[in-house]
Amino acid sequence: MQQGQPMIVMSEESQRVKDRDAQEYNIQAARAVAEAVRSTLGPKGMDKMLVDSMGDVTITNDGVTILKEMDIDNPTAEMIIEVAETQEDEAGDGTTTAVAIAGELLKNAEDLLEQDIHPSAIIKGFHLASKQAREEVDDIAENVDADDEELLRKVAETSMTGKGAELDKEHLAELIVEAVQSVTVEGQVDMEYLKIETQTGQPASASELLKGAVIDKDPVHDDMPKSVDDAKILLLNEAIEVEEANVDTEVNVTDPSQLQQFLDQEEKQLKDKVQSIVDSGADVVFCQKGIDDLAQHYLAKEGILAVRRVKKSDVRFLREILGASVVSDLDDFDASDLGAGSISRDAEDELFYVEGAENAHGVTLTLRGSTDHVVDELERGVTDALDVVAQTVSDGRVVAGGGAIEVEVASRLRDYADSVEGREQLAVEAFADSLELVPRVLAENAGLDSIDILVNLRSEHESGNKRAGLNVFSGQIEDTFDAGVVEPAHSKEQAYTSATEAANLVLKIDDIISAGDLSTDKGDDEGGPGGAGGMGGMGGMGGAM
Repeated sequence: MQQGQPMIVMSEESQRVKDRDAQEYNIQAARAVAEAVRSTLGPKGMDKMLVDSMGDVTITNDGVTILKEMDIDNPTAEMIIEVAETQEDEAGDGTTTAVAIAGELLKNAEDLLEQDIHPSAIIKGFHLASKQAREEVDDIAENVDADDEELLRKVAETSMTGKGAELDKEHLAELIVEAVQSVTVEGQVDMEYLKIETQTGQPASASELLKGAVIDKDPVHDDMPKSVDDAKILLLNEAIEVEEANVDTEVNVTDPSQLQQFLDQEEKQLKDKVQSIVDSGADVVFCQKGIDDLAQHYLAKEGILAVRRVKKSDVRFLREILGASVVSDLDDFDASDLGAGSISRDAEDELFYVEGAENAHGVTLTLRGSTDHVVDELERGVTDALDVVAQTVSDGRVVAGGGAIEVEVASRLRDYADSVEGREQLAVEAFADSLELVPRVLAENAGLDSIDILVNLRSEHESGNKRAGLNVFSGQIEDTFDAGVVEPAHSKEQAYTSATEAANLVLKIDDIISAGDLSTDKGDDEGGPGGAGGMGGMGGMGGAM
């Protein structure tokens, strides 16, 4: 105030939402994101069809894919999307669970705020509960041996259940476990040595694992061999073409013989490049760049198989499995730079299969599906399963799925809450209630009564059956671990951590200052500031669903 008049420090177009209104706005925005993916949770979850601005269609129930593809333009909502991205990066799966729990934490926090409990108390309570929850998961988790293929297959099958890979999950799980074990060295899983290729036109059951690389390229000349056993392989990062001048050059020809000399010189350059390859003893050339037509002829004449325009990532992968060096100068290399392996050609799929030395541990998982949409969703499901199996091998701990771990941890958190003093105790209990969202949503998505299911689950856990979870196919409560529903412990710990940190970050905000109008959707009448239906404020969630 200055002489009784307010001092204006913001532009006229600026908007400000403070205190309870700001908290309500943020919570509604975050919950709207969580609501968008809840229906995809579990084996009975539904898929979303996402159409981008170019008209490309994505059909999936993968949480992080849905959130990335949605046209979200809201800062609070983007904070919740980061939960999914972090979960994907750190655990490989469980993105929908993490986002759903974050939304439920904020919903329960809103009830506490209405009871005049300060956000700081809620934040502290959630932090204490999250820390205790991770400790309880570690206590409940069971150790798994990296060589226990049966249990690892169950982990892979659990991850793929409810996704596009579900119909052939037994076959795919075997491939996934074998692939992860193939790239595991001294207990460390190196996913850099595992490559995924996709092919359309065949069923998923035709998917296979190759100890080596798959190159989706054609020979540069029809007369070249299609297969080479015990090959010496050159990886080349130089064009087999006539070298061009670095500056614009003009050549004045006064006699036809001079032109012929010029052409002969270019031909000699190509011959010299090919001859250096021949002299090295190479049988196969994988070139990242171009190969001149005349050079193709000379290579075919020498019986050398050549492939051009090979992707940089493929060349890097071939380098690892063949033990070769990538050559950048044909004038300065020798036989020691070559790799050893065998090349075969699949005439039907038009693929080159490249197998390396005995001690090479690079593998390629070739996924097949009937259409592009099918194979894309199959790849997403298999990628998640690969990540969770790799995480299980590295971490060595698993827990029962089907909501079993959430109900057990929630029960233990309620006991723990009795030891917490002050209003933080209410936040710990709210955290426990939030975890039970998982079995409730699993039941809802399966068309079951969520209240009855949750009551029965609590009863079983109070009786000491800490593995009791929901079988969404039969609607019965059973020991889900013995039923083969197994999940990585690390994935659960990461989900609780990410959800808590995001919820606390949202709760800590009590003032929103925007340079523009916070409510762009003037017609929204529901859902608080901006309307929860379209996310409204700060740009809204334009055309998300």
